[in-house]
Amino acid sequence: MEFQNTAAGSMDHLITSPDPLHPANHIPTLCQNFYTQGWVTGTGGGVSIKKGPLIFIAPSGVQKELLEPSDIFVMDHASQTYLRQRRTLKPSACTPLFLAAFNRGAGCCIHTHSQWAVLVTLLVERDNFSSASSGADITDTCFEIEKIEQIKGIPKGRGKQGMLGYFDRLRIPIIPNTAHEEDLTQSLEAAMERYPDAYAVLVLRHGLYVWGDNVEKAKTQAESLDYIFRLAVEMRKLDLPWIN
Repeated sequence: MEFQNTAAGSMDHLITSPDPLHPANHIPTLCQNFYTQGWVTGTGGGVSIKKGPLIFIAPSGVQKELLEPSDIFVMDHASQTYLRQRRTLKPSACTPLFLAAFNRGAGCCIHTHSQWAVLVTLLVERDNFSSASSGADITDTCFEIEKIEQIKGIPKGRGKQGMLGYFDRLRIPIIPNTAHEEDLTQSLEAAMERYPDAYAVLVLRHGLYVWGDNVEKAKTQAESLDYIFRLAVEMRKLDLPWIN
């Protein structure tokens, strides 16, 4: 997917604010936090926040823990035109995937390269496909777990009131990885359609996309899911089932 560039001229006012929760300030802070958790190691991962008609996006190929507000790209959602960008940096390869979440009403989308997310996809892959079917399409496969307290950190679904409960089953769809990030878009959108209540999609051997109505909710869900993924990996070591 290609996006238009803005005409020449300074649009730095879009990323200039004393408010620490302004997206241009908030994204670097979030990335510093996520780096300490191992979610955006080695320039991987990303964060995008929608504010009104504008989308603020961390660039690709940079050390996320060192981001500054001046590094942030700004896009007009309706026209998908970059209004402001740092010419020396690359637009995020995650942008079309972020847009898929924003087109469904999200206010923030986070992409992590969490080791726990990757390990969970490997375990699900092993459970569902024998060595003889190596390379089989994992599409329409989910990570599923129940009777874990932290599930309460995940909403019931789009347009539904409240959070999942202890006795509810959490399902996170998994899609196959691709050589290029933007090529994941079609599979991500298809998973969103098949599982409309999901607020996250796992990418096999790659990581996680998670979104929420706003930054606080997206961050809460990312943290809750990472806790659950890590717990699931440890449970498997002890031969404890994810589903009772």
